[in-house]
Amino acid sequence: MNQKINWTTQRKVIYELVRDTTDHPTASDVMERLRSEGHHFAYGTVYNSLRYLVDMGLIRELKLGNAVSRYDARTEEHLHVICDICGKVAEAEMDLPTHWLDEIASKTAFQLDSPEILLHGICQDCRKGETH
Repeated sequence: MNQKINWTTQRKVIYELVRDTTDHPTASDVMERLRSEGHHFAYGTVYNSLRYLVDMGLIRELKLGNAVSRYDARTEEHLHVICDICGKVAEAEMDLPTHWLDEIASKTAFQLDSPEILLHGICQDCRKGETH
């Protein structure tokens, strides 16, 4: 990344919040957590800051099916698993097999720039019938 980051106070606070979470917050989650920490940023500021941080490559926007976007400070390629009941997102700590990507590229004639694989299932809490 060769671009200079324009760190406003709001962008820095929002980046640190996303960086320090593991649950892939939505923009609404970010807004609620900021308020609980005593910050009073406008919705537009939060959304624009998240977009800026994504555009600068500091965080990733995860578009998980038809659900709202979630944000992740881990910018390297990695897998995600989503619960079909509660929407919880977890990271699967393994790499995509390169032979899969090579075979997909070969069969489709696509150049794969940003492969994302989303695995669906039911989380442990939902299997136990616990509420969220």
